Amino acid sequence: MPQLKLGDIAVDVVLKDIKNIHLSVHPPTGRVRISAPRRMRIETIHAFAASRLDWIRVQQARLLEQERETPREYVDRESHYVWGRRYLLKVLESDEPASLVLNHSDMVLTVRPGTDARKREAIVSGWYRAQIRAAMIPLLAKWQPIVGVSVEQLFVQRMKTKWGSCNREAHTIRLNTELAKKPPECLEYVVVHELTHLLEPTHNSRFVALMDRFMPKWRFHREVLNRLPVRREEWEY
Repeated sequence: MPQLKLGDIAVDVVLKDIKNIHLSVHPPTGRVRISAPRRMRIETIHAFAASRLDWIRVQQARLLEQERETPREYVDRESHYVWGRRYLLKVLESDEPASLVLNHSDMVLTVRPGTDARKREAIVSGWYRAQIRAAMIPLLAKWQPIVGVSVEQLFVQRMKTKWGSCNREAHTIRLNTELAKKPPECLEYVVVHELTHLLEPTHNSRFVALMDRFMPKWRFHREVLNRLPVRREEWEY
């Protein structure tokens, strides 16, 4: 993968069959990546990156300051979050099918005897996915007519570098399973963000103006999301 240097910052460059140039800063260490059209000259890419240097440094500083979750082992009395609220995990072993139920301040996970931590994690992750899918029904009903777009398909999955993404051509949206741990307003902000990208693919002035129109307090919601702890892992591209 070719790289550009902006002083002490290395920028990975990926040439793709795309129309627009995209800049991203990735957790946990703030690695910088630019996806650019194959036809674009490297000098043009370098000039674009240099013009966004201040923004890159701000994003890197935020990532390095962001709190990391402690690794989860899926055992009794471990803290887990659902829609921004803390629950203590209670693991019950039973020959009944696996299930997860919220009970006051407890998250009760029922598993078959001998179920290891990896399988317990998969059960919890599947439950989180279901929560997001259920929450998306009213959110899409509310926001699609406001933004003026329609979503053909929704994907919910573990994403290591983004809270969400979209495909403008297919009119699909992908959301990070981790959003089910955050306050509901954070999920709503990401949904509006991705719906707006179906109108404008880049974070240019038009995108900002559209977000201001659709969700005037979007910057506040983004700040809340960016301050919350994220998974402690080596994120990949």
